[in-house]
Amino acid sequence: MHELILLRHAEALPATAGDGDRARPLSARGRQEAEAAGRWLHGHGLRIDRVLCSPAARTRQTAELALAAAAQPLAAQLAEEIYDATPGELLALLDLHADAGTVLLVGHNPGVERLVALMVEGRSDEFRGMPPAGLAVLHLGGALEPGGARLDAFWSP
Repeated sequence: MHELILLRHAEALPATAGDGDRARPLSARGRQEAEAAGRWLHGHGLRIDRVLCSPAARTRQTAELALAAAAQPLAAQLAEEIYDATPGELLALLDLHADAGTVLLVGHNPGVERLVALMVEGRSDEFRGMPPAGLAVLHLGGALEPGGARLDAFWSP
């Protein structure tokens, strides 16, 4: 893997009575944010080889809308371990997909924002800064390890 794109899910509706957190769908604004993220990816010529996505409704919807807007006809691979993951757990998952050139991971905070900090700064303690539908594009100079990435772009709606 030489490029890692991290996408936090777009704005979701609050949980309704009887439904758990995983069932929360995107809000109307969230749908617009996800499409805008996809247009940003398309406009910057980013080509994705593999998509890993949390199974939560809001992340699946974010991935579908973003990929459609980016003109990337890929199906997301659902990965249970992304939901409520630590940066270390996300790294372990990504290590299994090191054969792909560019991976898009669609997930949740605080795991996504802490993974950005871990990969770029070598630490992940209390990092804050990944808004809904925020994108971080990381270039990997070698192995997938803490501090081994360069932040090439950051975008938020």
